[in-house]
Amino acid sequence: ADESSGYESESAVGERAVVAGGTLGRQRRARTAFTSEQVCRLEKTFQRQKYLGASERRKLAAALQLSDMQIKTWFQNRRMKLKRQI
Repeated sequence: ADESSGYESESAVGERAVVAGGTLGRQRRARTAFTSEQVCRLEKTFQRQKYLGASERRKLAAALQLSDMQIKTWFQNRRMKLKRQI
């Protein structure tokens, strides 16, 4: 199965690039733009359970056409947001 992380420039990860001023710097991955439908489904799932098991994560990723890693990262970030709010 040919899976993609959803990032525009996977090949740039870990590579060095020359930036203004001639210094070396890392290129960053493009930020994932979630659709409003994806965010809504993620939020609803998060309200029911704060942590997803691997099989639940894979099912949700397939349903939302996202990668397993994107779901995992979204949930990690969402838990940190909740922690900051509390």
